[in-house]
Amino acid sequence: MFDSPLSASAYEVLAVAPDADDEALKRAYRLRLRQAHPDTGGDAATFIQVQRAWELVGTPEARAAYDRGHGFADEAPSFAPTDAASWRPRSGPADTRPRARSHGHPGGWRRERYLDLMREWVGRGVELADPYDPALVRTAPVEIRRLLADALAEEATARIVADLGMGYTVWHDVASPREPDPDAKLDHVVLGPSGLYGVLSEDFGGPVRVRRGELVGDGVDGAPIATLVGRMRQLARAAGVRFSGAIVVLPDDDVLQAIDELGKVRGTPVVLVGRSALSTVLRRGLTGARAIGGNELFDVRTRLQQVVRYA
Repeated sequence: MFDSPLSASAYEVLAVAPDADDEALKRAYRLRLRQAHPDTGGDAATFIQVQRAWELVGTPEARAAYDRGHGFADEAPSFAPTDAASWRPRSGPADTRPRARSHGHPGGWRRERYLDLMREWVGRGVELADPYDPALVRTAPVEIRRLLADALAEEATARIVADLGMGYTVWHDVASPREPDPDAKLDHVVLGPSGLYGVLSEDFGGPVRVRRGELVGDGVDGAPIATLVGRMRQLARAAGVRFSGAIVVLPDDDVLQAIDELGKVRGTPVVLVGRSALSTVLRRGLTGARAIGGNELFDVRTRLQQVVRYA
């Protein structure tokens, strides 16, 4: 994924300088392709990244557009998928279609924190014309870029869940009942006919793998799955409800398969999904998860409404 505030640039994936000439770029691509090829001991996810990087900068036209969009050129950004506009909060006319019941502000806490820290990092008295400018974001410390990446991931999940329709209810940025830190939260709690789910929306800036029931990768810090399940258990006890499963959502490019059911962690079924497969999982449920319907659905929603607080 190359449009993430955390992701390596296409040049970094190819291990070449942004101002390298076309011949040097081709040599770097061939070398990285050999190094990353699974048949020669390389990593499949990295191999896919190398190919994607070449698609973005392998021709003069593609490279010029990519450079503008990522702040490698002095011209105004014009490459739509990575334009800074895609990092700004969305606005526009209200959507009048039937939507899921939504509570809370997805990504809100992290966006506010991002803006505060970005202004602090730039320096007092310095005019910050565009806090989402790609050239500026790329030079910011990783802790600041991670806040923006997480906010974008949560907002993307919120849009997908909203499209599921009126049979679903979702709470965003749910504060932990026991941990005062606003970052110790559940990104989303989703209730629908297929069950009750705790959802973690993440963007680590690159591919991840699963090892012994936990996520591993260059950008992964701590134990995201264990942390998610632990916070779900806290909320379940506070509300007197039972979760059907835990869902970790990542950008499509950062997972090896769209839906990967990982088994149970502390008795809770866990699935790792690419973003485009999230609605499928929420509609059909997880293997072994019990469906919720009728009066029980209403009862679970009422219990959660009584205890949910927001970060």
